[in-house]
Amino acid sequence: MVEVGSGVTEFKRGDRVAYAAGPGCYIAERVLPADRAIKLPASISYEQAAGMMLKGMTAEYLLRRTFKVEKGMTVLMHAAAGGVGLILCQWANYLGANVIGTVGSKEKAELAKANGCHHTILYREEDFAARVKEITGGGLCEVVYDGIGKATFPASLDCLKPLGMFVSFGSASGQIDAFNINILQTKGSLFATRPTLNTYAAKREDLLAIANDLFDVVGKGGVKIPINQKYPLRDAQKAHRDLESRATTGSSILVP
Repeated sequence: MVEVGSGVTEFKRGDRVAYAAGPGCYIAERVLPADRAIKLPASISYEQAAGMMLKGMTAEYLLRRTFKVEKGMTVLMHAAAGGVGLILCQWANYLGANVIGTVGSKEKAELAKANGCHHTILYREEDFAARVKEITGGGLCEVVYDGIGKATFPASLDCLKPLGMFVSFGSASGQIDAFNINILQTKGSLFATRPTLNTYAAKREDLLAIANDLFDVVGKGGVKIPINQKYPLRDAQKAHRDLESRATTGSSILVP
């Protein structure tokens, strides 16, 4: 922290802080509201923080708040080798869940398996809903976490057991169109939600609770933050092109 504004008492100049708010992140220094800043533990490096605050806090609210994953549950993670996906897989595995993940290549499948995913499905070659049924012996999943969107809906609903939850937290393939809500009833009285971190962390006490839960699980070694791509800030355009072409895995960070 370079400077603090008048009336700010929680922070002082020189504190190590991070945040998970945007837009306006592609800069070397930023003015930030004090209630959005989070003190970093000494054990967390700046690069770790850059790679984990948004993705890791997203994983926290998805796994611990939107749907509370417990030991013995079966969960499906779409894009299991992506930035959020690798954290979700590790954390769900740490919680004792049986983790199934969809990936786009054999290389990404190996990466997902190395990060807590017990079963992988090559979605370009396999019918993922049929494979989930096969893997679970027909038992299906308690929850599906989907950051893909249009390409994985409504087939994701066929991966859920009755009263299961479909959690849509992104739309990499396009937005999910409006649909007949009765489909949830016909497929087993399912739940569907489209949450965001902004809502879950709107109150400062919730923001800090989510961040501290993330710091705790990383500190215990339950989740490691894979920073697989680093770009100079001037190459932000290339970083976006790589993301859009699905050429990245894990977290990508920009270095000033």
